[in-house]
Amino acid sequence: MINRPELQAPAGTHGQKCKHQFSINMPSFLLLGAICIFLFSRVPPCLPLQKVHVSKETIGKISAASKMMWCSAAMDILFLLDGSHSVGKGSFERSKHFAITVCDALDISPEKVRVGAFQFGSMPHLEFPLDSFSTRQEVKAQIKRMVFNGGRTETGLALRHLLRRGFPGGRNGSVPQSLVIVTDGKSQGQVALLAKQLKEKGIIVFAVGIRFPRWAELRTLASEPQEQHVLLAEQVEDATNGLLSTLTSSALCSPAAPDCRAQAHPCAHRTLETIRELAGTAPCWRGAPRADAVLATRCPFYSWKRVLLSHPATCYRTTCPGACDSHPCQNGGTCIPEGLDRYHCLCPLAFGGEANCAAPKLSLECRIDVLFLLDRSSSTALEGFLRAKAFVKRFVQAVLSEDSRARVGVAGYSRELVVAVPVGEYQDMPDLVRSLDGIAFSGGPTFTGSALRQVAERGFGSAARPGQARPQRVVVLLTESPSQDEVAGPASRVRAHDLLLLALGSEAVRAELEEITGSPRHVMVYAEPQDLFSKVPELQEKLCVRPRSGCQAQSVDLIFLLDASASVGPENFAQMQSFVRSCALQFDVNPDVTQVGLVVYGGWAQTAFGLDAHLTRAAVLRAMSQAPYLGGVGSAGMALLHIYDKVMTVQRGARPGVLKVVVMVTGGRGAEDAAAPAQKLRSSGISVLVVGVGPVLRDALRRLAGPQHALIHVAAYSDLQYHQDALIEWICREAKRPVNLCMPSPCMHEGICVLRRGSYLCKCRDGWEGPHCENRVLRGDAPKARGSRQDPAGGLHTPGSQHLQWPGHPGS
Repeated sequence: MINRPELQAPAGTHGQKCKHQFSINMPSFLLLGAICIFLFSRVPPCLPLQKVHVSKETIGKISAASKMMWCSAAMDILFLLDGSHSVGKGSFERSKHFAITVCDALDISPEKVRVGAFQFGSMPHLEFPLDSFSTRQEVKAQIKRMVFNGGRTETGLALRHLLRRGFPGGRNGSVPQSLVIVTDGKSQGQVALLAKQLKEKGIIVFAVGIRFPRWAELRTLASEPQEQHVLLAEQVEDATNGLLSTLTSSALCSPAAPDCRAQAHPCAHRTLETIRELAGTAPCWRGAPRADAVLATRCPFYSWKRVLLSHPATCYRTTCPGACDSHPCQNGGTCIPEGLDRYHCLCPLAFGGEANCAAPKLSLECRIDVLFLLDRSSSTALEGFLRAKAFVKRFVQAVLSEDSRARVGVAGYSRELVVAVPVGEYQDMPDLVRSLDGIAFSGGPTFTGSALRQVAERGFGSAARPGQARPQRVVVLLTESPSQDEVAGPASRVRAHDLLLLALGSEAVRAELEEITGSPRHVMVYAEPQDLFSKVPELQEKLCVRPRSGCQAQSVDLIFLLDASASVGPENFAQMQSFVRSCALQFDVNPDVTQVGLVVYGGWAQTAFGLDAHLTRAAVLRAMSQAPYLGGVGSAGMALLHIYDKVMTVQRGARPGVLKVVVMVTGGRGAEDAAAPAQKLRSSGISVLVVGVGPVLRDALRRLAGPQHALIHVAAYSDLQYHQDALIEWICREAKRPVNLCMPSPCMHEGICVLRRGSYLCKCRDGWEGPHCENRVLRGDAPKARGSRQDPAGGLHTPGSQHLQWPGHPGS
């Protein structure tokens, strides 16, 4: 039977050996061992070990007041800084910083406030007496020069030294005396009696914790009431406020302003403790030896870890009336204080036109019907659903006015679509806002695809405007969760109904939202949930811009060629990636319509993925995001030859009879050798478009573009997004050109392509056979006829070959 282990380890325990007594009679070949596993969770020292449980506004007031309080009465203040090894050099430096910050509030002079300092470890060491320096600057400089000594934590020796000799350089008790002990509270000896004797002499003792303090010892050291004399140096401004607030109550200091008040606030002290937990059991051998067997059993083993435990406490702090106390921000604006007398307003996006959020600033002037589609599934959770509702409220308050030509509706979904507010039902904005409160959270699975399918069928109902042509209809999807069903097909159906799809969501679902909307330009993502509300202006702008349609159903073998050389740099390369992702979304990617490949070049050329590597648009988008940045000195000519020899070939997925396009995006450097390779591609029936980026258009790019002027000039990489429509239009124009089945030649190994009645055949050189001369002929087996013959149905036959058909070719 295993007894439950004690949870609390002895103070200072860091580990314990596992000991097992073995008394066994066993074969010599059996190796027995015992394993002890100790797990110590390291807790970063930057964790807040004291937390005041008040609003952020109050914390800001505490911080501001600590910088404005002032102590000008006659008194002696002695800092006793723990310089032992248990504190460490880093925490000792923070102790010095706390002492220096306190000095900023002291009127240091021989007649007013005198300051001295001790450091203690194994022995107390006087750094400087109270009568050494007469200015604040001198005292702060001397504290800054203090050097960490190390040693044991002999707090008792330091206190005994002060009891015997008094405050060095002090005024013999004729003025109030304050002792500020900064320590981790891990004294090697007893301190209670010594601290009591100091306090009985009328000395005000502050116990200020550092690092991971033992609060019980700090309370033993400190004067009464303890909540006013126990502080934490790790939070400098808060601790300074606490010390000065206590001195203010004794009329030794004055608050920042007459209407400032010191009061108690709930807080928590945290301690770092080592606990032991049962980690499991392991085989072990115990008991008396036996002649015929080994007595085996299972023994427990434990893990040790360090945890932070919280203890309720009270903190005594001074706060002053702030600039935001009068609530100057109107229309629901949030007041952000800047010190005690200045502020600025964080306004709702509808009311940012004037100071203090006095006037609205957005409007939605276009004629449009908008349906907000809210995810209310379990994956989004109640918090996410309420956040989405709040966004819709803020949006309609920000952009809808009495004379707005826009109409709004709201639907929610999880398993099924529910149209809660039909489009155009509420013409009055306050009524619309109130109606949103009735939309309830449902939970359940996240079937975004099903919801989109139902939106296409009944999302807008019969909300036609009498006597008017139908306006632009927009679906705005708000979700933070990936769909549990397929979305590509339903999204295509929505777009086929002439509905514009826009989406707002978290960064985690960006790829899915791009697939749903069909373009990265129609997706708005946010890193943090609260950032959703900053998207109101962006959504307002997108709603009133009618997108231009591309040629999504066009059959194309499309290669993007990206300059990944050192002259471009990784940040600009990332913008290129985003640009080509946006362009790829305009095409219907599948093996029968459009194939997309990607090549990058820098010090060398590399096929990121070939034409037949990815069969869906989502897969292409993911692969584009993973394309490597190469660096090095780029050669555009080398990259174009790489495409000619190793990418735009039948064996690498290129389809005879299908338009072939290379879109090259480059900064222009390294293009001096590219004109001839580009012409070689064009002579083979491959269209080449050059997208040149830079403030100055290089002559090498003009030559590369050729006589067709297949060139788009972009001033900066950040402007690439504005040239997508021009690129798509160029590709669509090229798609109307007649396509030669033999250009580029589909025949391999120097075979000759011959056009025959709307199809082609390959005449192979000796030693090769097959529809594209792809098979080597073994000696003695080579047929006399080396050519392929055309099948009447439009396919191809060769000796021993199968019937072939090519998507997009005239016979298929």
